[in-house]
Amino acid sequence: MQNSNVKTTDNKSRIGILLINLGTPDAPNTREVRAYLRSLLSCDRVLDINPIGRWLLLNLIVLPLRPSRSAKAYREIWLEDGSPLLVYSQKLRIALAEQFSGENIFVELGMQCGKPSIKNALDCLRKEDCDRIIVLPMYPQYSSSTFGSAVEDLYKEVLHDWNMPHLQIIQPIFSDSRFIDAWAKVGLPFIESEPDHVLFSFHGLPIRHLEKSDTSGNWCKNNHECCIDLVNENRNCYSAQCYHTAKLIAERYNLSAEKWSVSFQSRFGRDEWVKPDTEKHLARLAENGVKRVVVFCPAFVSDCLETLEEIGIRAAEHFRKHGGEELELIPSLNDHPEWVFSLASIIRQQISG
Repeated sequence: MQNSNVKTTDNKSRIGILLINLGTPDAPNTREVRAYLRSLLSCDRVLDINPIGRWLLLNLIVLPLRPSRSAKAYREIWLEDGSPLLVYSQKLRIALAEQFSGENIFVELGMQCGKPSIKNALDCLRKEDCDRIIVLPMYPQYSSSTFGSAVEDLYKEVLHDWNMPHLQIIQPIFSDSRFIDAWAKVGLPFIESEPDHVLFSFHGLPIRHLEKSDTSGNWCKNNHECCIDLVNENRNCYSAQCYHTAKLIAERYNLSAEKWSVSFQSRFGRDEWVKPDTEKHLARLAENGVKRVVVFCPAFVSDCLETLEEIGIRAAEHFRKHGGEELELIPSLNDHPEWVFSLASIIRQQISG
């Protein structure tokens, strides 16, 4: 029975939508990039080594050397309004909020590193009296270093709340038909130009991360052969999820097996990483006579340093250096209407479910 002594001016449920992404430096200069990298690489899910070794690697090698190079790369892609990742993420937030206009549903963006922070986003939702929060880490495929760290950062922020919010975390959408349809729509004009080859380049991970995801302890073989098909044994494997995403997008275009392939980019450090490496793979394609290639980056829902600079500039130059003629980067989903519509549908399903 409802307590008649409780008065309220709004008897409708107030729901918050929290989009979480990795983050970006505040400016394309060495100091801001150093602060960003310190925050990112201090996470033991990202740099999962002995704490002393992590401190030494970070403070004696990475932070003294890498920030100036990364700052230069950021300057190559920086937009008038700021970092592409932040600009496109904010545009998505605004477009998504419009989808829920008038419904007592509030959309906020929180970054794990940089601004706006997850804390800031949660504070905004608290001010709107949102007791229920739908959380979408913007990482389509699961890895502990991305999706896992986003969830951990979220829990750290609400851990000491007196009134704990009801959190509903949307699981990785790597095989969701709406996610696949959005990519198929964005990529269609590039596929219609009939490139020689279609490459799906995903962010890479150290092999040890894949091994840790193998709960059976005997499935992971340290090569792509165990990742090509998604089965129960590798359901938590990032690489297997990447191959599955690529396969589903390729099926939308009826691409034959020899017309598309998968590779992994953004290597860091000297440890063994998942293969094939994107730059080396592009070199092989060029040397084998491929002249025109288009590249999807379906691990990134917003264009960022890894798509615009690493693929759109550096990988394109590398491809031409080895005999290729043209590499076209397919834009990420960003705030494309198809993606906004798809994402709203995914969120509505979570709300009603």
